[in-house]
Amino acid sequence: MKFLSKLEWTILALIFVYSFIPSFGGLLRVLELAGGPMIAPENQQALSDPLPIIVHILSSFLFCIIGALQFMPSIRHNQPAMHREFGRIIALAGCISATSGLWMTHFYAFPEQLQGDLLYWARLALGSMMIGFIVWAVIAIRSRNIFRHGASMLRAYAIAQGASTQTIIGIGWIIIFNKEPLGPVRDTMMVLAWGLNLVVAEVLIGRLLPSKKRPIKAITHDENII
Repeated sequence: MKFLSKLEWTILALIFVYSFIPSFGGLLRVLELAGGPMIAPENQQALSDPLPIIVHILSSFLFCIIGALQFMPSIRHNQPAMHREFGRIIALAGCISATSGLWMTHFYAFPEQLQGDLLYWARLALGSMMIGFIVWAVIAIRSRNIFRHGASMLRAYAIAQGASTQTIIGIGWIIIFNKEPLGPVRDTMMVLAWGLNLVVAEVLIGRLLPSKKRPIKAITHDENII
């Protein structure tokens, strides 16, 4: 993709690195469930009902990695056909990711130390919000509202990247305290990670997206994303 600037390549590389640990770990789990060697600790829930986990991991990986390309100005402005096709893919992937996450949250039996009431309700709320943001983004772009489309997709992306922030915070916790966070501490840490992502998203929306008060050049039919 020679049309990306050096700054965009740098930003893209940082997003890929940030997404790497949970995405790579998830892909290893998919390989294990497909019959490959056991690398991560055995998960009985995953072994007994692997399909929702596989669907969630693959759709989340697609949404986070390809979704990062959608925020690059060079692709949005100079490659509208690519942006449109990628938009269709990640909209579907994002909804599948959120739906499978909601299904696992409600129907899987998690130990109390891995999911208490706080994390349970937060996952249900944020998964529903992610689907809502994606649907609203599709509606917005079909009505030519660039600001609302970009803002909604960025908020959905912030929710999807919660696992990355949770992983970084969790690694920091283990380094400092030499133990894995569990119970209410784990619940609070994970919810705060999503909150931090959403705060960053709001800052980026205010600074980087075209102002909704500023006139925006109308999109032609060929430039419509979805």
